[in-house]
Amino acid sequence: MKLQQLRYIWEVARNNLNVSATADALFTSQPGISKQVRILEDELGIKIFHRSGKHLTEITPAGKEIIEIAGQVLDQVANIKRIAQEYKDREKGTLSIATTHTQARYALPTVIKEFIGRYPEVSLHMHQGTPVQISEMASRGGVDFAIATEALELFENLVMMPCYRWNRSVIMRHDHPLASERTLTLEALAKHPIVTYVFGFTGRSQLDKAFNSAGYTPRVVFTATDADVIKTYVRLGLGVGIVASMAYDPDLDSNLVARDASHLFEASTTKIGFRRGTYLRTYMYDFIELFAPHLNREVVDAAMATDSKDELDKLFNGLKLPTH
Repeated sequence: MKLQQLRYIWEVARNNLNVSATADALFTSQPGISKQVRILEDELGIKIFHRSGKHLTEITPAGKEIIEIAGQVLDQVANIKRIAQEYKDREKGTLSIATTHTQARYALPTVIKEFIGRYPEVSLHMHQGTPVQISEMASRGGVDFAIATEALELFENLVMMPCYRWNRSVIMRHDHPLASERTLTLEALAKHPIVTYVFGFTGRSQLDKAFNSAGYTPRVVFTATDADVIKTYVRLGLGVGIVASMAYDPDLDSNLVARDASHLFEASTTKIGFRRGTYLRTYMYDFIELFAPHLNREVVDAAMATDSKDELDKLFNGLKLPTH
C-alpha cells in the first residue's frame, strides 16, 4: 500500500468518480491512476469502486470506509509536513482562504494588509465562491480556512468559530420615494422592487425569514453575489438594495442614500472554520486573531478540543461579539 494510492482513491471520490478530472487535478495520467487503484484493490482483496466497463459508477461499502480512513491518513501526513515547516521556519509557508465577495472586499483587506506586514514570506491565496462551495473546500482540505455567514454548519468536520455580527442597510437613489423616510418598515419595502443577494449568500436567509414572518412577499427583481453589482443596479433605478451595512461607503457611494435596517432583520454572524484535526501553524493562529481578536490561541485550542457542534456552541454561548 502506497501513500500515492491513498491519495488517488481520495481524489477520485472528491471528483465524483471522474478519473479524467482527478488526473487533471493531480497533474498525472488517467491510465496511471486507474492502474494504481486496481493494484491497491488487488492488494486488499476487495473492490473500492464498482465499475461499468472502464467507468467507475459507485463506491462500494468497504470503499467508503477505506476512503474515509485514507482521508485521515492524508490529513496526518499534511500535519507532519506542517509541524516540520513550523520548526524549520516559523515565518515561512502558505495560507489559503475561501470566502465570499463581501468578506473579501469589505471585512478582510485591513486584516490581510496587517498579516502580510507581519509575515511577508507567507504566500497567501484567496478563493471566492458560494458559501456552500467555500465550506466544501475547507471540509475537503482544499483550503485552510473558510470565512462565511451561511452554510458552514452543513459540514460536521469543520471547527466553526464566531467572528462578528453584522446587519443590513437599505440603499436607494436620492430621488427614490423611500429616500425621505427616516425609519423604514417591511410593509413599505415590500411595495417596491428589491435588489439584493442571491439566496444562500451573505445572510440572505435572514432577509427572507423577516418578510415571511411578517406576512409579506418581497418583490426581488434582481439578485447578485456581489454588493458592488447590487449598488450598480440600484443606481440604474431597478429598485432599492438590501446589502450588508459594511458594504456602504458614504464617500464612495455618495450618490446613494442608506437607511439602517437592523430593526427589520435579525443580525447575522460571520464565522471562520477549518477542518478538525488540522495542525495550525503560528501564523494561522495569528491570522484568526487578527480577524477576530477574541479568538486567541487559547480559545482556538479549546474549540479544537470539542467533539461536536453542540460542544462548540456551548463554548461560545453568551459571548458578546463585535459588530461590523
